[in-house]
Amino acid sequence: MKRVTWFVGGVATGALGVNYAKRKVRTTAELYTPARVARSTADLARQRARDLADAIRDGREAMHVREDELKARRDGRIVTLDEHVGPDDQLLVDGRPVEPGRVIVLRRAK
Repeated sequence: MKRVTWFVGGVATGALGVNYAKRKVRTTAELYTPARVARSTADLARQRARDLADAIRDGREAMHVREDELKARRDGRIVTLDEHVGPDDQLLVDGRPVEPGRVIVLRRAK
């Protein structure tokens, strides 16, 4: 009886293993068809192009912000905190301490 049980268990396990392996090979083969590889490559290229466009857009935005800051500094619209904060004073922004050199205050031109 033990031998029959082990034989039936082995046959069932072997059949399930072969079926599982067959499905895995078939799905893997479908992933690497020429059309699918071309489609995934095209999708990846489109995503990289979008990433590049986003990076350029972010760089331009940062450039404009820095340009506005430099123009404000040139026009005298920037007030440095060194004039208003003593050496022992602590500066808080939104309740958090910050260094005076890390804050920029802009005034509107009159």
